[in-house]
Amino acid sequence: MNWDDTRIFLALQREGTLRRAARVAGVDQATVGRRLAALEHALGATLFLRTSDGYVLTPAGENALRSAEKMEAFANDLVRQAQGTDSRLAGEVKVTTTDSLALEFVIPAIARLHADHPDVRVMLNTSTQILNLARREADIAIRNMKPDNPDLVARRLARWPVGLYASGAYLAQRGEPDPEGGFAGHDLVMYQPHLTSHAAPTLVGEPIGAGRLVAAVNSSLMLRATIRMGTAIGEVPVPMAERDGLVRIWPERERARRYEVWLVTHQDLRHTARVRAMIDTIAASFQDLDT
Repeated sequence: MNWDDTRIFLALQREGTLRRAARVAGVDQATVGRRLAALEHALGATLFLRTSDGYVLTPAGENALRSAEKMEAFANDLVRQAQGTDSRLAGEVKVTTTDSLALEFVIPAIARLHADHPDVRVMLNTSTQILNLARREADIAIRNMKPDNPDLVARRLARWPVGLYASGAYLAQRGEPDPEGGFAGHDLVMYQPHLTSHAAPTLVGEPIGAGRLVAAVNSSLMLRATIRMGTAIGEVPVPMAERDGLVRIWPERERARRYEVWLVTHQDLRHTARVRAMIDTIAASFQDLDT
């Protein structure tokens, strides 16, 4: 199997459409179609069924997928091991994190890194989607959970208490909720994943049923913005809330699980000079908040 054709095959299998596969592979849709046709001709088998929902693997495609993934793993190992000995402070570093952490910590770190090492170029991806470091989708990931993959190296950057907050304007208009009455008469905002868990939703351990949920957002940056605008009460990590000038409600209470931030990279890349420089600069941004 030709690696270029295999790369296209894997992109199409994961993305399901020519358009999305082309975007991931960095080529146009026509190239994806040609590469797929060439691979199917070389193997003498049809690898995908074209359906109304996209491209679906045939049994022959399922068999080819196992070999393609092994080929990809070997190719990624080769690249990572070569990059792991790269001592140049130049080239590309791919970083993935959330929008909130990017705005507060990673973008300032990029500015510092550029001042010290202008030939390092950072490719920043901000989303809640977890990219795969083993597939080289990212060199550095900043996540809220520690991964359990033994090939990844994780460093905890922060472990912050999470409190209940409102804006001064909200409290001036609505007052502070009565601890005995829960959230009766108050508007609430929550992070969407906290609503989809099996447990009954709470804020700092208090059930939200007595209050009125006015928004559920999938981004901590949007959650903080909603609270700052005086729309609702919500949970925020304490250092971030203090940066935003929010007012803490029921300061004796906090969410049972603290907000953790982990910096993760593949063990093959941790000594690459440009990756190491980015790691150290990001870590310094978090240390600045604690001092």
